[in-house]
Amino acid sequence: MKKMEMKSGTSHASRMAVTAALGMTLVYTAAGVGMRERYSNETKVGGAMTVQGQFYCNAKALSPAERARHEELTKRLLAKKIATLETEKGYEFQFRPEDASVAEVAEWVVAESKCCPFFDFHIDLEEEGRLVCLRLTGAEGIKTFIRSEFGLK
Repeated sequence: MKKMEMKSGTSHASRMAVTAALGMTLVYTAAGVGMRERYSNETKVGGAMTVQGQFYCNAKALSPAERARHEELTKRLLAKKIATLETEKGYEFQFRPEDASVAEVAEWVVAESKCCPFFDFHIDLEEEGRLVCLRLTGAEGIKTFIRSEFGLK
């Protein structure tokens, strides 16, 4: 099989590598994160990012009204949780359905996923509908981030 090359002499493999590098740059740029910042521990005061290890929160992902609602819902859910369980890959917050509905937890997840896309979210309705569970998991190091962000010990 004859190796195909562009007129400039660039091989297909080289073009693919350049395309992949460009794609990664665009992904990081679209997320509002520079390559160097991705692994920083800095917080930008008044900026769009808070960074802790490999995790970053895009504070500008929500409009001011969405941010206010999300903060209100966060406070409400944290106040209404009946248990916090540490799991192998993260934490689980448990609620009584009369205090925190599946719909409210789902609303929180939708907003949180916009500003903190590194979380994996799991919502379960257990014990014949008597327990709403929200599990947060993610990449290595996520447990430290969750403890810090949600004031867990």
